Amino acid sequence: MKVFFDNCTTPVFATVLDALIRPNGHEARHVRFMPEYGFDHNTRDVDWITRLGADSAVWIVVTGDHRIRKNKAERAAWIKAGLKAFVLAPSYQKTPINQAASVLLWRWPDMEQFISRAAAGSMFELSVNRKTGFTPLAV
Repeated sequence: MKVFFDNCTTPVFATVLDALIRPNGHEARHVRFMPEYGFDHNTRDVDWITRLGADSAVWIVVTGDHRIRKNKAERAAWIKAGLKAFVLAPSYQKTPINQAASVLLWRWPDMEQFISRAAAGSMFELSVNRKTGFTPLAV
């Protein structure tokens, strides 16, 4: 399993999660540091969605961008790609990076188990609250 963080998230999240999951054969990557995929800090959402959807790896997306569900082109690409995602709740914007990263680490085992059973193309909001479930989002 590979975890992708887009430009609406800090690269810190990918780095700390990667340190946790890499020993288990998984990896976490941030879009800015994926030149082998042709990605950089200017990569459009439609481009990374399409590319990850065409990749043979199982990708889980972590984004702070709720607009993917509302923008026609991005939404169409998302549905076609069949990716699964956790969308960070707006409260992550106001949470210090170290605390937000700790939530991702704390919740990762539950996130991994939950998303493995989710339908292709689904999205779930990830709350900063460690005890809250995963809220399904309409795509």
